[in-house]
Amino acid sequence: MKLRRCVILVENLPVPLDRHVWQEAQALRDAGWQVSVICPKGPSSPASRERLDGIDIYRHWLPVEGRSFGGHILEYAGAIFHQARLLLLLALTRGFDVVHACNPPDFLFLLALPYKLFGVRFVFDHHDLSPELYETLYGRGLMHRLLLRLERWSFAFADVVLSSNETFRELAVTRGGKASDRVFVVHTIPDASHVERRTADTSARRGKSLVLGYLGIIGRQDGLDHMLRAVAGLRNTLGLTDFQLVVVGSGPALAEIVELADELGISEHVTFRGYLSGDALAAQLSDFDIGIIPDPRNSFNDKLSMNKVFEYSALGIPIVCYSLRETVRLLGSAGTYSASDDPGGLADALATLIDDPRLRIEKGEQARAVARNKFDWRREAASLLAAYETLISPRRGATAGRADSAAP
Repeated sequence: MKLRRCVILVENLPVPLDRHVWQEAQALRDAGWQVSVICPKGPSSPASRERLDGIDIYRHWLPVEGRSFGGHILEYAGAIFHQARLLLLLALTRGFDVVHACNPPDFLFLLALPYKLFGVRFVFDHHDLSPELYETLYGRGLMHRLLLRLERWSFAFADVVLSSNETFRELAVTRGGKASDRVFVVHTIPDASHVERRTADTSARRGKSLVLGYLGIIGRQDGLDHMLRAVAGLRNTLGLTDFQLVVVGSGPALAEIVELADELGISEHVTFRGYLSGDALAAQLSDFDIGIIPDPRNSFNDKLSMNKVFEYSALGIPIVCYSLRETVRLLGSAGTYSASDDPGGLADALATLIDDPRLRIEKGEQARAVARNKFDWRREAASLLAAYETLISPRRGATAGRADSAAP
């Protein structure tokens, strides 16, 4: 019997740094798939070719990281060239039965189209809402309409769609016109077996009694400006000083955020840890007393399932955030929500937990209970595999490239 083969395309993060893509790849491997991944290089993943845990990773260089509209155009042009090149290499050397493309960008379906002529199946893994993100950053217009069209074409050419949450699933069916039985929800939930508290690394708290923590990408749309202004409000308006904000992560807006902390006069209250992984990340997260999700309300963030929800709650960290639609749906009463969509409301919500240690403990326990009862990667992996079974059951013989490249 031939080993089933798939290749996963991801452009915005290297693998295994992209935790969700890596978990998907591992779940497919465990189900008997031969898995290859094509992704960009990164500081933690510089190798052009690597085999990790039985998964073959092909990485490419990108000439620029998009930090503006023009920068994104250059980044994506370089990405589509290199990913097309590596996909052709795989087709000629080992073959594949499925192309699994993770957005953004939403034009990766173009890479799969030539292979669909030979019976290869296409999976659209819908991670982000590109039209909403563009609207949030730049407003509407011609490019916004083009992104809506590209998204619809991605849905149209996909044999199955993987949606990051129920809101994404609704959009795939309504805006994308996809049949509901071809859309499967796979949340970006971490594998709980790899998420646990460790001995805390207390070096970043600088002797303060309380750590307010942020984990994630540092981009313009991620609300770190709201978070810094809320911290300034805690100190300047509410008179709270015995805390340290610890920021874990990196991204294109890091320099701007560091500069803003200095402008607000709160640099002494902020520790930037940069990118952490493995034991170092676990030890730092174990020192968080309160986890912040500062993403502001807009048409993009309101529909996202924030990874921070899953990560904080799995560790029993009480969460302060805005009352975004998907965040409230996931957390329910376990979250502590800002009463208004501005940094002042976020500061007041933080102060509620800072001033009440008993409530902090209670909210942390509630968050852990939500994670235990609702957030289970095994259930998400089962949905992923169900999508793949739906994908391959009608035509198991479809393949691209050399048929003899699969293991017997």
